[in-house]
Amino acid sequence: MPEQQPWDDATGGGAISGAGAGGAMDLAMDEGTTLEKTPGGPEGTGPGGKPRSLWSDAWRDLRRNPVFIVSGLIILFLVVISIWPSLIATQDPLDCDLARAQEGSRPGHPFGFDGQGCDVYTRTVYGARTSVTVGVLSTLGVSLLGGVLGGLAGFFGGVWDAVLSRITDVFFGIPVVLGGLVFLSVVTSSTVWPVIGFIVLLGWPQIARIARGSVITAKQNDYVQAARALGASNSRMMLRHITPNAIAPVIVVATIALGTYISLEATLSYLGVGLKPPAVSWGIDISAASQYVRNAPHMLLWPAGALAVTVLAFIMLGDAVRDALDPKLR
Repeated sequence: MPEQQPWDDATGGGAISGAGAGGAMDLAMDEGTTLEKTPGGPEGTGPGGKPRSLWSDAWRDLRRNPVFIVSGLIILFLVVISIWPSLIATQDPLDCDLARAQEGSRPGHPFGFDGQGCDVYTRTVYGARTSVTVGVLSTLGVSLLGGVLGGLAGFFGGVWDAVLSRITDVFFGIPVVLGGLVFLSVVTSSTVWPVIGFIVLLGWPQIARIARGSVITAKQNDYVQAARALGASNSRMMLRHITPNAIAPVIVVATIALGTYISLEATLSYLGVGLKPPAVSWGIDISAASQYVRNAPHMLLWPAGALAVTVLAFIMLGDAVRDALDPKLR
């Protein structure tokens, strides 16, 4: 009688093999069902299994970054009180009473009064409108002017690039504070527009340099060369292929620079050449309070603290945006 082999046993290896095959099939079906139920698909892909873009990846990272959340909430609060300061301040910032000059905190006036008897709390709240307005409008102007000039120089190169490079070298050699003293000392307007114009005038070369380098890098990519070979026009390549892939560094630098522009406005107003009374500005209040630091430190503490928190919030936001948009940091 021939010897029975292990695979001939109905209760031996054959059953085990069948069980293993059935288990593997069940496991594969379970994994397929799990993948179908996962809305985002595998790592690096969006809904439907499509690969995520740089911007969707950046937004996904920003939502998980506590620095972005904290700075975003602070900036959102500043924007809201800049548009509607009466939500948290019911008094007039120009309503002053000399009889209460330099007095400390009291009910209804938590920050006390300044040297003219004005409510420090109300002036601090209304000062946010000036700072946010100057920062946002200056950043928009600088980004548009510098981005367009730098992008065109990087795309076309040649004489245009050489001329722009020499012009930016001249502007980089002008000290910002000294330039503000010279430029704004002849301006008598108490509005924000001369300050915004000055910041745009001296701020665009930095953005232009960043945009130029980013465009030079982007136009060397294969997809741009393919579009050029297919007969795409210069305007189409700039708007459709280069700008979306070269704008990220400009956004990062502009976001960080926004806080710098706010502090620059306060510095110029402190020196007396920026905003002038009756305008309400943190720089004006800090300048007026500097001579009363020993007798009434609260006059300096609150506007200076508000300025520091605002600048820090925008710098933190810029750092978070940089970490999210820079592929090298992933």
